[in-house]
Amino acid sequence: MGSIFMFKRKVSPEEKITAVESYLNGDRQLHTILEQYEIAKESFRTWVRNYQIFGGEGLRDKHRKASYSAQTQMAAVKDYLSGAGSQADICKKYKIYNMRYSIIVPVYNRPDEVDELLESLTNQSVKDFEVIIVEDGSSIPCKEVCDKYAGKLDLHYYNKPNSGPGQSRNYGAERANGEYMIVLDSDVVLPTDYIKAINAELYREHADAFGGPDEAHSSFTDTQKAISYSMTSFFTTGGIRGGKKKLDKFYPRSFNMGISKKAYMALGGFSKMRFGEDIDFSIRIFKAGYKCRLFPEAWVWHKRRTDFHKFWRQVYNSGIARINLYKKYPESLKLVHLLPMVFTLGIFGTIAIWALGLFMFNFGPDHMNQSIGFAVMELAMLCTFFILLYCIALFTDSTRKNHSLKIGALSVVSAFIQLMGYGCGFLNAWLRRCVLGKSEFAAFEKTFYK
Repeated sequence: MGSIFMFKRKVSPEEKITAVESYLNGDRQLHTILEQYEIAKESFRTWVRNYQIFGGEGLRDKHRKASYSAQTQMAAVKDYLSGAGSQADICKKYKIYNMRYSIIVPVYNRPDEVDELLESLTNQSVKDFEVIIVEDGSSIPCKEVCDKYAGKLDLHYYNKPNSGPGQSRNYGAERANGEYMIVLDSDVVLPTDYIKAINAELYREHADAFGGPDEAHSSFTDTQKAISYSMTSFFTTGGIRGGKKKLDKFYPRSFNMGISKKAYMALGGFSKMRFGEDIDFSIRIFKAGYKCRLFPEAWVWHKRRTDFHKFWRQVYNSGIARINLYKKYPESLKLVHLLPMVFTLGIFGTIAIWALGLFMFNFGPDHMNQSIGFAVMELAMLCTFFILLYCIALFTDSTRKNHSLKIGALSVVSAFIQLMGYGCGFLNAWLRRCVLGKSEFAAFEKTFYK
């Protein structure tokens, strides 16, 4: 009786060279090579790329440890600075190993989250990346957590004074070696094939920048799942943050964003905006003419905020950021951005109509005022009817997707917090900036990461 365990045999460097050369010469088809060596398409493409850069030596394990003369390094730097080619082109010319991806994570007092993220990175099916953790002035640092993974990942840890996530990402990018920067929030966890999915998309079609959707993990709390639902649901965002493929333009968010280092540096990285800096960056990506698109399979598990109070602060600042962005880029404000404000005014308006109707009906001095009060309450009842219909739609959809009545009920609360928090922040910023002419501002700055 044979063993129930099957092990893939190790492919020797000589076999790799033979396979790549036969493929490049057109002697063999890709599918026959994949079947013979029992490897994934992405793995073989890595063989081809290393062979094209380094020749046969690129398929030997020792090639990554190669050292380069001072003359080679100086010539490569001069060529790059003079614009003789992209970073990848220069590395290919001088046969310098070029790291494909640099994963940059700003963190503030989140060692437990960093631990989970780094653990998920050790399980990636594609390993061609480095990890840069930027501690943004934390009082609870994650250095000990990072030290645990020093032998498992190409990991670089930096500690700097607090400046906010955007400037911390720039700090990491300046020290990155990758051809592409991948920016993640510390509260995400990656599925095993996250990098593989990015590879597949880039091989299929070039992109200067990209982003992916997010989902709720089964281990998340019910509140986190409800928040995740409200942030990705068709009934709250139109599905634009839930991985919808048919979009005229996709604006990546910093919880799951990628951009070539060349484009990153040309744009000057993230601006000094404390909130909305990722949307500002995405707008500048499009304005500069770079190609940016959604990678629907490059999704992450995103914890977002852990309770409704923190969630309110987040979406309130998002509403403020939208007006700040409008002042910088008037054309960026779309009809969809006004809907949370309209919803908020609708809720407050319904409450005001109820109060007016009840007052006139109960305290009106004559029969006519009571009749008017009753008519006003009828209008309030109609508004309330539509609000209840919306609540039922939210509850039903979330319950169906999450298989939980409790999460369905919490999703209704979460959706109202999201829409009204954003709407209140939007209205506050519109009054202060557009009516009173005040300068750019934000709220809850001291508790941004919390």
